[in-house]
Amino acid sequence: MTLCRASASRLVIVDIQERLISVMRPEIAEAMIKGSTLLLDAAAILGIPVLCTEQYPKGLGSTLSTIEERLPDNIGKIDKTCFSGAGVAEFRQVLEAGSRKQIILAGIESHVCIMQTAFGLKARGYEVYVVEDAVCSRNPDHHRNAMERMRQQGIVIANTESVIFEWLRDSKHECFREISALLKQASDDY
Repeated sequence: MTLCRASASRLVIVDIQERLISVMRPEIAEAMIKGSTLLLDAAAILGIPVLCTEQYPKGLGSTLSTIEERLPDNIGKIDKTCFSGAGVAEFRQVLEAGSRKQIILAGIESHVCIMQTAFGLKARGYEVYVVEDAVCSRNPDHHRNAMERMRQQGIVIANTESVIFEWLRDSKHECFREISALLKQASDDY
């Protein structure tokens, strides 16, 4: 695995939905939302494509409005009942239509949909990065176990700031000041 590259990355937001958020501990949900929104904001600034899934939206509700308002206008959400996004034909088609081989995962739940999607994508030849502070599980032990299992299988476990700074690569990047302001605002908010 290599460092994340903006030109090779696609951000995938997995199942950050109303009813799933409601069963998370508030502090865990808040941290995951913070990490996910930072990734979405940085992806928008840097022109990194985004894909979003919803697990059985009829039963689990829509994507959380905080996330929804940051999604690019030109993307549709992919509905799924399969826990792995990689198990959904439409999801695979969107990824295969592009040339980006680094998939950055954020969302819910670490030990179910995130882990199964990560394993499925890795099996299809993608470089998979799970952003530990932008994913969560109801049970912190399940989250830790999922991180360990994925790491053992060669999936990169990263954090929000590492991914964003890897996308930038250099403080001379034309978007560095804008991204720095974004990160500062996020740290001031918490």
